[in-house]
Amino acid sequence: MKDEFRQDPPIDIAGEQDRILLDGVERELYDFIDEENADNFYRMKEGLTEDIVRQISEEKHDPEWMLEFRLNSLKIYDEIKVPDWGPPIDGLNMEQIATYVRSKKDMVSNWEEVPEDIKNAFEKLGIPQAERESLAGVGAQYDSELVYHNVREDVEKQGVIYTDMESALIGEYADMVKDHFMKLVPPTDHKFAALHGAVWSGGSFVYVPKGVKVEIPLQSYFRLNAKGAGQFEHTLIIVDEGADLHFIEGCSAPKYNIANLHAGCVELYVAKNAHLRYSTIENWSKNMYNLNTKRAIVEEGGTIEWVSGSFGSHESYLYPTSVLKGDNSHAEFTGVTFAGKGQNLDTGAKVIHIGKNTSSFIDTKSICKGGGISTYRSSVEVRKSAEGAKASVNCGSLMLDSISRSDTVPAIDVRTSKADIGHEAKIGRISDEAVFYLMSRGISEAEARAMIVSGFCSPVSKELPLEYAAEMNNLIKLEMEGG
Repeated sequence: MKDEFRQDPPIDIAGEQDRILLDGVERELYDFIDEENADNFYRMKEGLTEDIVRQISEEKHDPEWMLEFRLNSLKIYDEIKVPDWGPPIDGLNMEQIATYVRSKKDMVSNWEEVPEDIKNAFEKLGIPQAERESLAGVGAQYDSELVYHNVREDVEKQGVIYTDMESALIGEYADMVKDHFMKLVPPTDHKFAALHGAVWSGGSFVYVPKGVKVEIPLQSYFRLNAKGAGQFEHTLIIVDEGADLHFIEGCSAPKYNIANLHAGCVELYVAKNAHLRYSTIENWSKNMYNLNTKRAIVEEGGTIEWVSGSFGSHESYLYPTSVLKGDNSHAEFTGVTFAGKGQNLDTGAKVIHIGKNTSSFIDTKSICKGGGISTYRSSVEVRKSAEGAKASVNCGSLMLDSISRSDTVPAIDVRTSKADIGHEAKIGRISDEAVFYLMSRGISEAEARAMIVSGFCSPVSKELPLEYAAEMNNLIKLEMEGG
């Protein structure tokens, strides 16, 4: 792959409108577009230069160390080559990506004070209703910055800190942010980690004190509305000793006929005997390049659980990583990927076993149709120090036609003889007999196939809160209708 990006059309352009349908699926819930009004929105010019990075830093009132961090990350970005082993990303040109777009209104904690057009967008996505019914706190990001953030009073009384990254960076938690920011995912990790370090904006900061168990989830929702723009939110979560948290991340964007970019970063710190579940439903538009990085480090006796649903984007590189540093630490990853027409999704999970008697379990499902390409890429590394480690990887693929493609690329590196490691992979198609059986019970063929796919994905949906499982099943139904 070339070192420089080319602006090849990443998608087929249909008609004269910016908003298009790539696979015949009309998804009005997610595909609505709010016109970007210069009176209400500030948009930085496209491209990636030192002047732009300095301008972002000035907009955000960064401390001096963060400006230096950004500039150093930009230097690393310019030096690192584009990955040459995953899907081609030649259609992405940073010279045509605006790295910072924000509302001119400040973030608020009262929903009624959110600008009307943005409020309407989140109302359509069900965010206020979800907050009222099932969430302990919500952060809503629109383009590059949070526009709304609120936490329930009873959760605050527990000492839980849940705020936007900007407030944490310049407020009373500044030292905690400095001690942890991009220490798990350094800018030297890969080109798009460096890009994130240079232009990050928005995101969430969470700290759960020792022994505190947050009974209901916290959620951040990211909406990228701007055309030809990038979103670079940073999520930093610290769950202290013996604490427990479920954090949910949702994201969506409307479809355009030019490339958009998502290069966020998630860093999770799970302390001794702590537990964190991190759930994600990603429904990016199919002109999106999703180059996201997620990583967790787990201390002695701690547990990290990932629950992931990937349904959108033109191309994806996404491999949540668990570093099992402490003895008896544990990681689980449960995920589903749905690749339709025009999509090339390279996803998976990684686990690094360092402590003694560590354990991990990876269970993934991938579905492809309409010529979509789904690649499952896993890595299990068991170091010499990880005596007694146990790891199991199970991946299944469901092909819905003869023109799609599904690949499994596992990597297992074991450096101790005192370990128990297993890997299993299966691939298949929807059984004609199963479809016929359901149709004989009065169900249409399309509904029958959607039911079978939903059942295939049940390991993920059953791990989600009810309203998010319903959203995932709705996305599956919509994707199947497109077939």
